[in-house]
Amino acid sequence: MYKTTEIASSDIPSDNPVHQRLLYPYIHVSKLLSGNVLEIGCGTGRGVGVLAEAVSDYTGVDKNTELMESLSKTYPKFKFIDMFLPPLQDLPSNHFDYVVTFQVIEHIENDDFFLAEAARVLKPGGKLYLTTVNKKFSLTRNPWHVREYLAPELRDLMKKHFSVVVTEGVHGNQKVMDYYEENKVAVKKITRFDIFNLQYKLPRTWLQVPYDIANRMSRLSMSKSNNSLVSSIQVDDYFLSQDPDNSLDFFYTGIK
Repeated sequence: MYKTTEIASSDIPSDNPVHQRLLYPYIHVSKLLSGNVLEIGCGTGRGVGVLAEAVSDYTGVDKNTELMESLSKTYPKFKFIDMFLPPLQDLPSNHFDYVVTFQVIEHIENDDFFLAEAARVLKPGGKLYLTTVNKKFSLTRNPWHVREYLAPELRDLMKKHFSVVVTEGVHGNQKVMDYYEENKVAVKKITRFDIFNLQYKLPRTWLQVPYDIANRMSRLSMSKSNNSLVSSIQVDDYFLSQDPDNSLDFFYTGIK
């Protein structure tokens, strides 16, 4: 799990643009959060330190025993639970002021139940902050994702569980988009060998290891060919956009 390119590392130079992109939503919501917060899919804990000063109580859940034990040692005042999602097993209803879940829902088989559970554990008037990739900007099929969305698709699903849904985007400046375009070229150099379009025909679990290898090759290729661009991208090169359809990621706010 640690080696998959689904977990962009701050310690791997070629992962830097993705790491900064994933870090941005934490920076943004750290200015909005307070009180009792649940993070669904906390992963390696990329954002825990960012959120720590903003919240009085934090609970992180994810399906990885080793990671949850490690994070518990790093942040002894916070609570981390090893849990397969959904449901949010044993978490009380109407309990949290905020729920944060970044780049998680695309991995969930039952996305409707996932959102229902997020709404259940929120207090009345509580807010969900959720990000996921914009399908329009995916360069290949990502076999780690059960599905990807267009903006109205997930907005309409969220409206079943939240009284108000606001759809925004996370996008990048010209530097970020230069990286995106160069990465697109690097990816095409690899996918041109898929003459039978097998990436869309084979079961996704068969493609996860090949995808990780190809994705790592693409990132390394970018780092070698234009390392100054890869290394120069920082979190403030990303921004909240009011044009979600044309953003790299969606940023949804759901109010219970």
